[in-house]
Amino acid sequence: MTLPTQGPPADDPTCYSRFVNEWFCWQYVEDRRGEILDALAEHVAITLAAVALGVLLALPLALLARRFPRLETAVLGFSTGLYTIPSLALLPLLVPFTGLSAATVVIGLGLYALTILVRALLDGLRSVPDDVREAATGLGYGRARLLVRVELPLALPVVMAGLRVATVSTVALTTIGTLVAYGGLGDLISHGVQRDFRAELLTAALLCVALAALLDVVLVVTQRLLTPWTRGAGA
Repeated sequence: MTLPTQGPPADDPTCYSRFVNEWFCWQYVEDRRGEILDALAEHVAITLAAVALGVLLALPLALLARRFPRLETAVLGFSTGLYTIPSLALLPLLVPFTGLSAATVVIGLGLYALTILVRALLDGLRSVPDDVREAATGLGYGRARLLVRVELPLALPVVMAGLRVATVSTVALTTIGTLVAYGGLGDLISHGVQRDFRAELLTAALLCVALAALLDVVLVVTQRLLTPWTRGAGA
């Protein structure tokens, strides 16, 4: 009796079956659309939350460094030193306080973003001409109003440049959240590596790149809308 020859099941898409395992397979995207979209949505949410947290932490640190120049070296050293902590160590250090949750990843990435955001905010605030500050003070602007109405708007071009770098790097770093099962697209990448699942690995990696590019474009457009005077200067 002759045994039948083993082959791929008739209903199994050949481009990502275990017999072929191609790098690109649109059938995989269609079949796993829900899973991919869920991972993408989680990736976006964690990235935006981490960048927002980074900005909220970086602003007071930058103001402190500007107000007290003697503390500038300490503030910049602190924010830079955080980036040197390996993610394999930082996230486990946070787990006892935040558990295996998305908050662990958001806090970790927010701290990493301080390296770029603190310096960008400090440089942006220092780029505001002194005569502009003096004129605003002469018009009766208090310190808080001066900061919100004059300094931060004029510092936006420099700050947004740093924010773009921080956002793009955070998109990539979000993948480390797979250590606590909240890595967004990083979970798919990790699974693809472990199972040698090429279509899953490449699809998740390409989506990370596309997401970083999209967020960068959004920030560029936002900057142009918030700083119309820079368009006139460039022309």
